[in-house]
Amino acid sequence: MNAPPIQTIDAPPVSHPTAKHSYRPTASFWESARIALDSLRKSKLRSFLTLLGIILATTTLIVVLSFVNGMNLYIANKLSDMGSDGFRVVRIAFIGDWDPKKYIEMERRNPQIHPDEYEFIRDHAHLISAIGMETSRNVTISYKGTTMQQVELDGMTAEIPAISNIEMALGRTPTETEVRRHAPVAFIGEDVNQKFFADVDPLGKYLLVDGVQYQVIGVAKAKGSVFGQSQDSFVSVPIYSYFKTYGLNLHTDMALFAKAADSKQLEEAKDEVRTLLRAYRHLKPKDDDTFTIFGSDTLSNAWQNLTGAITGMAFAVVSVFLVVGGIVIMNIMLAVVTERTREIGIRKSLGARRSDIQNQFLVESAVLSMIGGLIGVTVAFLATVLVRNVTPLPMEMPLVAVALGVGLSTSVGLFFGIYPARQAAKLDPIVALQSD
Repeated sequence: MNAPPIQTIDAPPVSHPTAKHSYRPTASFWESARIALDSLRKSKLRSFLTLLGIILATTTLIVVLSFVNGMNLYIANKLSDMGSDGFRVVRIAFIGDWDPKKYIEMERRNPQIHPDEYEFIRDHAHLISAIGMETSRNVTISYKGTTMQQVELDGMTAEIPAISNIEMALGRTPTETEVRRHAPVAFIGEDVNQKFFADVDPLGKYLLVDGVQYQVIGVAKAKGSVFGQSQDSFVSVPIYSYFKTYGLNLHTDMALFAKAADSKQLEEAKDEVRTLLRAYRHLKPKDDDTFTIFGSDTLSNAWQNLTGAITGMAFAVVSVFLVVGGIVIMNIMLAVVTERTREIGIRKSLGARRSDIQNQFLVESAVLSMIGGLIGVTVAFLATVLVRNVTPLPMEMPLVAVALGVGLSTSVGLFFGIYPARQAAKLDPIVALQSD
């Protein structure tokens, strides 16, 4: 007798609460950042030592870039005074690599610029629109019993203010006639004006410059400070009035300031002045120049070469700090993975994916590095302010340096956090749960 076939009935699927609402944690940025901050708070000394390399790297980078930026502003200011069509002739100037032997040779060989040479070039040059002569020394000035010491006294020809782009706030500069007649007139800087004439009109008043009386005919616009030194503490007088008082001292540095008739012919103008001065000094074709001619382009190129070398050295030092700091962060993160092995197992058993675990540790490593970078920015800012206020060095922190410092530190954390994050993601959940 055949048994009836057995009918099977499909049972409805059993619903398990844990399956329906399985926990799949995604390590969000904010959660990982919170964990990183908690780690910093709980282990302050370890955290500081971990981030020390990053802090030093960021501080060094930003301080160097702040110095370069401050110097760029200084050079730009000097170049604006000279203009794109201006150049100068001096006895000795090193623009480029310093050579002590060459300097000693130039000291022995190069004579001082002479007023006769200035007049010779002025009368024979055709490619320049103007040329002037200037010399200076420090003096003591006084007015009605009030005294200022270590004030710069500039003796200059009538062309210098226009060539050097000097702007006047009040009055005027000496005329050619006043220069030729040794007139006792002067225009002053804003510091001198504020010292003696803060509440009165300075025009027409008389100053004593090393005991010699000069009438104030003008006040220059304020230019501010560079390297911590004021550019407004000066008195400018006709150069022949200067020679009348102090004599034609050939050991006093004098310089010629010139402007090319056309900025496109700047090199031709410099060559013309060089040829005329060599001819006046009877130099043979094979003889070296016994003077130095330079323009704004020369200063700009020399400064760019120097800043390139400084920045390159800074990045080399910073790279060492960053690598050392990155290795320390990687080792600390590996230790963190070991400490939290059981936690990783719990997360995986609740459904966390490998990418969730990996991203969590990457974010944590990046946040740690970023915090180090922010601390470095703060230290660099304080150092910049201190140096700028205490020393004559011009320091100006550029925003790009802040962004670069924080960006580099964060990138280092991400890069050196990859290996620990992968090690955490590869942990077997069963083995991890068995960990103490």
